Amino acid sequence: MEKKNPQGFSDRIRAYLNGDYNSLDDIPVKTGGTPFQQQVWLALRTIPLGTVISYGELAAKLGKPTAYRAVGMTNSLNPVAIVLPCHRVIGAKASLTGYAGGLERKRWLLQHEGVDCRFAPIQSSLSMK
Repeated sequence: MEKKNPQGFSDRIRAYLNGDYNSLDDIPVKTGGTPFQQQVWLALRTIPLGTVISYGELAAKLGKPTAYRAVGMTNSLNPVAIVLPCHRVIGAKASLTGYAGGLERKRWLLQHEGVDCRFAPIQSSLSMK
């Protein structure tokens, strides 16, 4: 295994950026974290390509509808952000909020995956719901 490309990871990222959106799907990920964090990170992989979900909707899917801020905090700690697609989680009213890589990068990733972001305002990461 080449050290500069462990498990073909660099090749898979390049493939994703070149339009092979499934190239990241089967990368094994061991995140560590609390049981709740692991639950959130696992749920991120179930968000279909080209779609978004709000922090509140994701919290509700996990059976914890009031934990939207905890979902946001967990996303900010995501150890492999493109592989665990936290960029697909948005704020209430379709606002782009809270992405550790920067909101312009989040917008770019969503547009790259086919999400129409023309009407998604960028807001402070304090307004997660």
